[in-house]
Amino acid sequence: MCFVNFITGWFLFRPFILNYLAHIYLSGTNEEILVGNFIGDYVKGFELARYSEKVRKGIMLHRHIDSFTDTNLIVRRSKLRIIEKYRKYSGIIIDIFYDHFLVKMWPVYCNQPIDGFVLNVHDILCRHVDALPEGVRLFLPSFIKNNWIQKYSTVEGIEDILHRMSGLTTLPEETEFAIRVLREDYDKFQSEFSAFFPSLISYVSKSFGIILDHEEYPPDIVSFSS
Repeated sequence: MCFVNFITGWFLFRPFILNYLAHIYLSGTNEEILVGNFIGDYVKGFELARYSEKVRKGIMLHRHIDSFTDTNLIVRRSKLRIIEKYRKYSGIIIDIFYDHFLVKMWPVYCNQPIDGFVLNVHDILCRHVDALPEGVRLFLPSFIKNNWIQKYSTVEGIEDILHRMSGLTTLPEETEFAIRVLREDYDKFQSEFSAFFPSLISYVSKSFGIILDHEEYPPDIVSFSS
């Protein structure tokens, strides 16, 4: 169990809740790489030296995943549907949408049931809590208590998260717009995710030597239709 005050963590540190599931999944089985990937947004360059080699690898993995995603043409197509209202925040919304589809299609990518996967992640983070930056330690109890990873599994869960984020951060309050677009173009978003994610898996595997627990992708999963 993580001995950090839940209330303090939630109100003093208010991070954007992004595509944590994708980052965690792409870490493979090494716990330190997973920890590094989880904290990647909260570690500055000059702070890298304080971490172990594997944690540093996870931090760098996180940044490469973000860069690969941000420059991908398929992801950019997804962003175009919401850029009118979200502008520079469009990537955040698409990260959340894509994590939703990762949950929905989980058996395609991982042989372990997602409930067990998430519990194992929570356990790893708690056992490595001393390695987490202070800000991450503060929001970790909220992250676990509210099961943010699986919150994305339903459209209603996404709606709740966007409402919370817009109230606690600088994210524009355009939740109704985001959910309407998601519902109207649901199949297109899913098709785009299905075309993009295998390429991200391949990039991570080749660039970082990380072997992931996933099945072969059926042809209809990886095809992309405009």
